[in-house]
Amino acid sequence: MKISAALLWISAIAEAFLAIPLIGGSFVISTGYSALGFMFVLHAITLFFCFREFSPKSGPILGLITSLLAWIPLIGWALHLITAIVLFINAAFASRARV
Repeated sequence: MKISAALLWISAIAEAFLAIPLIGGSFVISTGYSALGFMFVLHAITLFFCFREFSPKSGPILGLITSLLAWIPLIGWALHLITAIVLFINAAFASRARV
């Protein structure tokens, strides 16, 4: 499995967790919003490997935007949900691609 595919799966699972109503929001708030900073760095690293390995890039780019705007309550939830879906799709395509 390519590094970018593994990172896409990890990012997708993390975004899906943050998209769970009340649980994801409580986690972000309890970490003092540093979870959003961690996700920004994770998406940046994932994007780097996606460029390097010619994997889909829309998920990590959307993840970077989500990390910047997710502090807004309802918008953050919707962005996490959409980003998780896009990342799962990107991860599936990256996993199926031949090396």
